[in-house]
Amino acid sequence: MSEFDLLHSRDLYDPNLSDIQAVQKQCLQLQYEYNQTRPDEQEKRQTLLKQMFAQIGEGCVIEPPLHANWGGHFVKLGNYVYANFNLTMVDDTVIEIGDHTMFGPNVTICTGTHPLSPEHREKGLQYNLPVRIGKNCWVGAGAIILPGVSIGDNSVIGAGSIVTKDIPENVLAFGNPCRVIRPLDQHDREYYDHNRRIPQELL
Repeated sequence: MSEFDLLHSRDLYDPNLSDIQAVQKQCLQLQYEYNQTRPDEQEKRQTLLKQMFAQIGEGCVIEPPLHANWGGHFVKLGNYVYANFNLTMVDDTVIEIGDHTMFGPNVTICTGTHPLSPEHREKGLQYNLPVRIGKNCWVGAGAIILPGVSIGDNSVIGAGSIVTKDIPENVLAFGNPCRVIRPLDQHDREYYDHNRRIPQELL
């Protein structure tokens, strides 16, 4: 097994191995360049995103600054994903995000974690668990998504939530720890913000 296979194996490994560090530094250099772009350099941003991410669809927008351990190197984005300022990804293994999913500012997505044993943490060991976020999700400002979590299509995660377990599709969930509050239903397709009706032309 190569050093890079260890990142995706769910096994304990040393992230300071020389081959891992060398590639990671290259990824972080691209991320630095991205974060220094000007607002009118949209074409340059798109070029850099295609170099940074494992997969990126059409129309994706990530507002700088982006903070990611690997600059998106193991992240797969669908089409029209939007991330507001300060998206943080501990992307030591795969993060998959579906089409039309949105992130508020200051969202954190973690794949890397560490053993509870202090002796093993002292050695710098870690292991990684992939994260999957479905299509057309909305993750509110300041939410934290922990390693190994999956969020189903169309679900909404409330601001400030800490997502410790899988969330099914088509639900509203929030809290610490995050829990399902109710399903999303036809009422949500017709009304918003304290029962204000969505205009007919927008339905």
